[in-house]
Amino acid sequence: MIGGIFPILNKEILSTSTFNKKPSTAKCAGIDLRAFRWTQAMIFAAEEINNDPALLPNISLGYRILNSCASPTNALRAALTLASGIEEGAVTSRCPPAISAIIAESGSSQSLAVAGTLGPFHVPIVSYFSTCACLSDRAKYPTFFRTIPSDYFQAKALAALVKHFGWQWIGAIQSDNDYGRNGILAFTKEVEKLGVCVAFVGTILRTYTKEKFLEVVEMIKQSTVKIILAFVPEGDFYPLMKEVVNQNITGIQWIASEAWITAPRPSTIEIYTAFGGALGFVGQKMAIPNFKQFLTSINPYTDPHSPFMREFWEIMVSNNLQRVNFTNQFEDQVFFDENGDPPASYDIVNWQLINGKVPTSVCSNVCPVGTRKAQIKGKPTCCFDCIPCADGTIANSTADCTPCPKEYWSNDKKDECIPKNIEFLQYHEPMGIALTVVSLFGASLSLVTMVVYIHYRETPVIKASNFELSCFLLFSLFLCFLCPLTFLGRPTVWTCMLRHTTFGVTFALCISCILGKTIVVVTAFKATFPGNNTAGKFGHAQQRIIVCSCTLIQIVICVLWLILNPPYPDMMFTYSNKMIVLECNTGSAAAFYAVLGYIGILAIICLVLAFMARKLPDNFNEAKFITFSMLIFCAVWITFIPAYISSPGKFTVAVEIFAILSSAFGLLICIFVPKCYIILIKPAKNSKKLVIGKRKH
Repeated sequence: MIGGIFPILNKEILSTSTFNKKPSTAKCAGIDLRAFRWTQAMIFAAEEINNDPALLPNISLGYRILNSCASPTNALRAALTLASGIEEGAVTSRCPPAISAIIAESGSSQSLAVAGTLGPFHVPIVSYFSTCACLSDRAKYPTFFRTIPSDYFQAKALAALVKHFGWQWIGAIQSDNDYGRNGILAFTKEVEKLGVCVAFVGTILRTYTKEKFLEVVEMIKQSTVKIILAFVPEGDFYPLMKEVVNQNITGIQWIASEAWITAPRPSTIEIYTAFGGALGFVGQKMAIPNFKQFLTSINPYTDPHSPFMREFWEIMVSNNLQRVNFTNQFEDQVFFDENGDPPASYDIVNWQLINGKVPTSVCSNVCPVGTRKAQIKGKPTCCFDCIPCADGTIANSTADCTPCPKEYWSNDKKDECIPKNIEFLQYHEPMGIALTVVSLFGASLSLVTMVVYIHYRETPVIKASNFELSCFLLFSLFLCFLCPLTFLGRPTVWTCMLRHTTFGVTFALCISCILGKTIVVVTAFKATFPGNNTAGKFGHAQQRIIVCSCTLIQIVICVLWLILNPPYPDMMFTYSNKMIVLECNTGSAAAFYAVLGYIGILAIICLVLAFMARKLPDNFNEAKFITFSMLIFCAVWITFIPAYISSPGKFTVAVEIFAILSSAFGLLICIFVPKCYIILIKPAKNSKKLVIGKRKH
């Protein structure tokens, strides 16, 4: 004996109070031809098995079919009735066989009630339409089986369908039962992985009041979604369908669960205007041999005791009397279909064939290139504003701004990384040309002065100013004027090492020569005192030793610098976001400041010694000029340090070149111009008498 539970009669609303908000009442009335056809399929299968002795030899199948009215309570009552025995008056044998299994139920909530109750008694339950994934729990429902896949697979398929069409902003309708709630929950989990947002979830049930259905309709009207998934059985969905049609809500692409995608009602003339073209998935169908013949042979006269036969013939006769009603005609056709359900292609119509294009449904449009998503507080992730990317970042094919590589910067549209401008002090730019001209002019002036000194080396003024040291000094100044040329152009390994070491050595040589001249002046001044023979002890050899030894110390510092941590070309990104400054990194900062510090020490010694000889006779004014030159030299390099630190980019190099040229011109002008003025302009004063003359009071 096999039991069967089917929702043959519909639960229909009898009254709905709109003013006093009293609960609605419902009754089971009106046969569902689809469910009745399921009962006939069960009867047909039992008879086919009984008529074929090869299938179950010596065993005959009987059946008892009860109505659930699509209610979990009624389904449970029917299951307990079947499990406990046959009602009084229905016994035709003394030992009626117990129920071996139950075919139940179409609704997941009904199946949950039946399986949860009869499972501990090891009664097999086979469902033909319950798809809730929750029923796959073998621990809770060990004897539940079904002939339809669970909603776990349908949810994944529906999510893939939504992703395929690029829909990101959708609504959902669920039935207020296990089927609807679990189905939408599984679907939501899947689409969230794909970046799809569910704007709203409306809940309906066939026993709800009209006000609750109107609330869901208003939710649909107020939302901007154009795609709505309805995970509901046909009976629960039909009241909402009628209200959507009544309010002329169109332009929505409906996605259907398997519970209503092949149901007859959406394909009627009345409902099709709003729900035509719904998309969904159904199981593969095939014709059952001899089943159509069985359905057409149903006759109340030949089998008057068949379950629900009277209700079936009542509706069939009523439909034949009202052939003008398309719905009734269609339901008749559906009942006699040998597949059991309408072909899937009837309702699964490609939207492109209806509207000519795939609809779009997004809460916010895709951000244009150069902008990024900014989440709107309190709204789903699919709702966002688009704000421009920050400088140095771009957004082209992604929704986020990505930073450009270090050597690149974003363009104005913020959709492409472009190479940063490379900046260094070049020869051909105006500043480079000016510095080059000044540098070559200073070097030429040094050579011209040296030629003058060599030509007039026998004159008293040249002899008095120490011709040898003066030539050394002019040569060092010539090199100092050429030093800035190594600071121009693109930094390389060799130019970086050359520019700082050459600068350090040439200026050390320059100041060493001035130190020698200063010592000569001081000793000459002391030699004017009686009994002092200091000048005789400080001859040319001693002067060369001072110059060479002082310069050698600087050379040693530079060699150690180059060996241990030499300068190298480097890229600086801190000065400007849009450019890369190429400059020479000093390598060892300590060595760099040691070179500058040593030159500073020599300059201070020269300044102090020259200041001590400031009271020499006016005509012998070498000490005065050395003092002025050292003051200028020290002032230039003292102001150089803060200017060097604060100058941006290539101007740092320009400041260093300016300091070199300024200090070199200061030395050249203060020390040599007065002598050249006498030699070239006032030759009459170039006499021994005037050079060694005393100041007159």
